[in-house]
Amino acid sequence: MAKKLVFKPYSPNQLNLLPPSLEDLIENNHPVRLVNHVIDSVNIDGLVKQYKGGGTSSYHPRMLLKILIYGYLNNIYSSRKMEASVKENIHFMWLSGMSRPDHNTLNRFRSEKLKEGLESVFSQVVMLLADQGLVSLKEIYTDGTKIEANANKYTFVWGNAIRTNRERMSRQLKELWAYSQQVAVEELNDTSAISFEAADPEKVKQTIQEIDKAISGKEIPQKVKQKLNYVKKNFVENLKKYEQHEKILADRNSYSKTDHDATFMRMKEDHMLNGQLKPGYNLQISTNNQFILNYTLHQQPNDSTTLKNHLTHFNKLYNRLPVNVIADAGYGSEENYLWCDQHNITPYIKYNTFYKDETKAHKKNKFVASNLRYDKQEDILYCPINEPMYNVGTHRDKSRNDFTQIVTHYQAQSCTGCELRDACHQSKGDRVVKINHNLRKYKAQVHALLTSEKGLKLRRQRCVDVEPVFANIKQNKKFKRFNLRGIKKVEIETGLLALAHNLKKMNGKLS
Repeated sequence: MAKKLVFKPYSPNQLNLLPPSLEDLIENNHPVRLVNHVIDSVNIDGLVKQYKGGGTSSYHPRMLLKILIYGYLNNIYSSRKMEASVKENIHFMWLSGMSRPDHNTLNRFRSEKLKEGLESVFSQVVMLLADQGLVSLKEIYTDGTKIEANANKYTFVWGNAIRTNRERMSRQLKELWAYSQQVAVEELNDTSAISFEAADPEKVKQTIQEIDKAISGKEIPQKVKQKLNYVKKNFVENLKKYEQHEKILADRNSYSKTDHDATFMRMKEDHMLNGQLKPGYNLQISTNNQFILNYTLHQQPNDSTTLKNHLTHFNKLYNRLPVNVIADAGYGSEENYLWCDQHNITPYIKYNTFYKDETKAHKKNKFVASNLRYDKQEDILYCPINEPMYNVGTHRDKSRNDFTQIVTHYQAQSCTGCELRDACHQSKGDRVVKINHNLRKYKAQVHALLTSEKGLKLRRQRCVDVEPVFANIKQNKKFKRFNLRGIKKVEIETGLLALAHNLKKMNGKLS
């Protein structure tokens, strides 16, 4: 006998005597409740001050902030998709109190109102995490990654190209001037206005006029005429254009024409897997227990130049500096070690040759400069056969941050005839070794820190603390490209992303 089919009641058009409450439809431990509770508990005076008052009423900034953070928490980064969510998603509807801000309102709030108050909200949330014992501000794990900008990767300006073009223009001016001297010596008595440096458009304009005046009416080859016409038509305008480009470049070597703040950087995640150059930003974060404690964006791809500004921003957020900073070899530089020393920070920061120095082959190699014995009192370096190498002078190197390094040169006295000469060095004369004593001192101190029991523990922890955060952002949250343009707006996006990351992880810890 066939069994009777029984289905649960289904009446989509059935009206309820009392409509269901959104409150009853949301689980008690759902992340949306934590977002609502935390943002309700923070001070948003910085956001409120962005409103001038007068005119029609505005949506409350606390409500708009909740929508944005919860959107980023759920991998919703488009203001249009957020607009749809507050109409269709019960969690967004509950957060907004059934308000329906459109995408223009959400985007203006994100791009304009959050410029000043978001960092304060972020720091308050981190302090809340610290109060609950979920993070410590004493030890931070720092690392960086490149994230692609919302910019056209095929329209760009390169500083090297500008310099090359200036040099080419100077050569062409010199060639034209040399030709004009041959055909019109008498017209070239006054040369005070002549300038071959393709830097000042006005001086170049005067030089072109002098050349044109000198060869005017003379029999000159058609090729020279064409070259002069090209120079008259393009040089001055091109130089004015180069001046504008160089103002935007500042100390960078490239920028995108569709986002002037974006610099071309090599992206590891390129779809071609060959590390193509793309416009982007260098995102630096510091974490503890996989929570983001600090974030900064930089236009230089090199990590070593970012650490000082990154830690200064940490101090701005919390009015204190960390006790220990743990980072990889990309941050190991004399400038960073010195800055940490001056600010009483213990740097568990590898230098670029740390792993090489740890190998048996390096330790046994008595010829490398770092293994040569140095007598500080006598200021003498001793070669592998214990012969003295004397100080023969110093030179200064400048970093990209204008930090000056002092390098001392030590020269051996009689390498000729030494049986170890070929193994020691290949130069023709006596061996010269260059030593940065300050960096050498810091490397010795950092080596002792990194190889200590605590240093080994912190080095192991760094790999499982900061790197998984980037993996979560790029893989789980699918955030591999910014949506806004300009570094100020990109910083806002990063702050929202960091808040969303912290609140979601906090919800997991408290559940």
